[in-house]
Amino acid sequence: MIKFFLMVNKQGQTRLSKYYEHVDINKRALLETEVSKSCLSRSSEQCSFIEYKDFKLIYRQYAALFVVVGVNDTENEMAIYEFIHNFVEVLDGYFSRVSELDVSFFCTFFHGMWQKAHSGCDHQVLQGCSVMQAWQLSISQ
Repeated sequence: MIKFFLMVNKQGQTRLSKYYEHVDINKRALLETEVSKSCLSRSSEQCSFIEYKDFKLIYRQYAALFVVVGVNDTENEMAIYEFIHNFVEVLDGYFSRVSELDVSFFCTFFHGMWQKAHSGCDHQVLQGCSVMQAWQLSISQ
């Protein structure tokens, strides 16, 4: 089961977060910091799957953004790894190759767009479980 979904930049700043289990706001900030440090400190030659506390982290890097998904021990790592790529394809369809720099400088403009990103994530994750569907269908909705 998926516990959370994060997009962070190379400086460790969270750009998008979605939680599928209740986590207190104060603990979220600490969790996001620790998770981003764990992923950012790894080299590109290392595996993209990390054992972290009582769950696993699966991440992929796209340019300056890292997409990180926290899952329980029973989840299939390769399925989540492909899920991340599918989600990025959905974002590319929405934003036409939006960059992290655009998001940083045009936060107010992109507020509505990030609502769509959350919606795209919700179309692919239902109650913490990955629901694979055609990414074109996610874009059209």
